[in-house]
Amino acid sequence: MDKLAPVLALAIKDKASDVHLLVGAKPFLRVNGQLFVFPGGTPLEKSDSVAMAKAILGEERYQTLLKRREMDCSYVFQDQARFRVNLYFQRESLAIAMRLIPPEVPRLADLNLPPILRKLTEERQGFVLVTGPTGHGKSTTLAAMLAEINATRAEHIVTIEDPIEYFFRDDKSVFSQREIGSDTLSWANALRSTLREDPNVVLIGEMRDLETIKAALTVAETGHLVFSTLHTNSAAETIDRIVDVFPPGAKAQVRMQLANSLLAVISQRLIPTIKPGRVPAIELLLNNHAVQTAIREDKTHMIDNIIQTSAEVGMRLLETSLASWVNKRVVSLEVAKEYALRPKELMRDLQQQRQPVTGI
Repeated sequence: MDKLAPVLALAIKDKASDVHLLVGAKPFLRVNGQLFVFPGGTPLEKSDSVAMAKAILGEERYQTLLKRREMDCSYVFQDQARFRVNLYFQRESLAIAMRLIPPEVPRLADLNLPPILRKLTEERQGFVLVTGPTGHGKSTTLAAMLAEINATRAEHIVTIEDPIEYFFRDDKSVFSQREIGSDTLSWANALRSTLREDPNVVLIGEMRDLETIKAALTVAETGHLVFSTLHTNSAAETIDRIVDVFPPGAKAQVRMQLANSLLAVISQRLIPTIKPGRVPAIELLLNNHAVQTAIREDKTHMIDNIIQTSAEVGMRLLETSLASWVNKRVVSLEVAKEYALRPKELMRDLQQQRQPVTGI
């Protein structure tokens, strides 16, 4: 009996973000950030997980999975929806994590993101990083920004992804979407050939290591607009993470490159709301002279203060965004405190925001 189809059908119906399938446990669905047991389901057996994996991968790629012990791919379910899939082994049994990809590329205007993100899509050169934990909307934000470029400019947009998430339809721009494993053998190969593909805009799905980060900086420096992601918690931590990847002798040069090429760091969380749902809380760092100096001189501890004193140009700490949602009675204070990185700043912002702030 096919145990995968009813789980995925319910995930689509309930707009779940993720599905978790593990041997010995009933299927789990994540809805609005919370995990729920699939109703009426039974614990999965090893034979169930193998059957599910073969349905997703096919026999040939399943044999590859057995050798690699983990694999990323995409999966189209009955022409209804696409899932980003990670297959892996745990406790000597096969497990599957599936992320539901919305059928349509979202628009910036529909995501409750700061309007200034639209201005970033007008840039011709530089580095835009979207950061935050897994499952907090980084890919969706990037897709919306690329969709804005697609609707307003004639550009060649190259994406390198593992796997491809959103499929883009050419509008004013033309897309070349490359998936690791099927369209290119590795991140390194794809990035090396990017500059020979005449791109204007490049999306690097994730900066995973020294080689990827080094290549991303080079592409941004050579007249291209580059978007990518990192799993970091704040703008300042993002700068430190990039620099720390490099050996000591290269750090000064990397700080110089980053100071010159960085456009923005968008650090985001999806916050549970009082009514069922989630909204984005955004920390936004925009590069200016003060930020460039802090990066070059290895004074990233000053970045939080620069953000706080640069609200007039659109910068904000995560706590400013959280406080605005609380003041609008969209998010509870208790939940805001859970997500705040700087609780004292959250309370200070709550007191200072006498009127609701638009453009969260």
